[in-house]
Amino acid sequence: MASMHEQDKDQRSALHITGRYQVIRNNAAKEFRRSTLAAGAVLWRENPSTPEGVEVAIIHRPHYDDWSLPKGKVDPGESLVVTAAREILEETGYSVVMGKLLGKVTYPVGDRTKVVYYWTAKAQSGDFHPNNEVGELVWLDFTSARQHLSYEVDRQILDKAQKRLAVPSDCRILFVRHGRAHHRENWSGNDYLRPLDKKGRRQADYLAPLLQAYAPDRLISAEPERCQHTAAPTAQALGLDVLVDNSFGDDGWISNMNQSKRKIEELIYQGGTSVVFAQGFIIPDAIAWLASRGRLPLDEVKAKKGSIWVLSFHEGELTGADYIEGPLPVK
Repeated sequence: MASMHEQDKDQRSALHITGRYQVIRNNAAKEFRRSTLAAGAVLWRENPSTPEGVEVAIIHRPHYDDWSLPKGKVDPGESLVVTAAREILEETGYSVVMGKLLGKVTYPVGDRTKVVYYWTAKAQSGDFHPNNEVGELVWLDFTSARQHLSYEVDRQILDKAQKRLAVPSDCRILFVRHGRAHHRENWSGNDYLRPLDKKGRRQADYLAPLLQAYAPDRLISAEPERCQHTAAPTAQALGLDVLVDNSFGDDGWISNMNQSKRKIEELIYQGGTSVVFAQGFIIPDAIAWLASRGRLPLDEVKAKKGSIWVLSFHEGELTGADYIEGPLPVK
């Protein structure tokens, strides 16, 4: 009779990747019942001597005698992005900047279903040392890495990463809708001063480690207090100031849309990674406008309170859009 690991290895064949843009949902949908959630990444770094100009890391796990991509289970209180960054550091020794969401792999393990989300992640610093889980790490070009990997689903994720990394990102904008605030009808004062409620404050706290994984260069907030308060824990964690500019708020968008568009374009051409804490009207409108200028059509642009849109650009054109429904721990 085959061992549990051998069964796992044989059955690891079901790859699911969402459509035109990638989505992470934090609710307990049917597919997550009796499931084990995990997250990982295709870890990469620049190497001009390889055909694609980059090389990727794969790891050998002595306990399973396999070659795979780094990944691990979600710890209590973690979001999937935070899990991926933490697991990469623990297994490989490298701190990373999270990149594009590649999709999720699902496969049976015993009487449960394992669900693993994967990103691209660029190595920033660190070095590998053998540890309890990983005995060896090698950096390879895509072709060699594909030949080394033990599982077909890992090879499919690697193929997805190769396509994504073929178009480099020279700018990233993370649009964050403010956390949940007290109801408008229960607030008699200036609406700009309406604060976050208890859940909104919790969302703001959980946003900080999630956004930190993308290594932002700058933080911008619309003027309403609920936007600034959502930004505050991230600013404290990163040691960055928050630029308050109501061109990124609903009123600014409605009253002077052209100016708001110019401010967004300035962020794009400034490069690096910007996090914009904004509101529920401007975010869908602005993203739809950005999508209309490029080759990445988006069928629907949602913006739940506390949600994040991770937008990637190359030479001013939108090339990637990942929607993270919220920062609170997955259920």
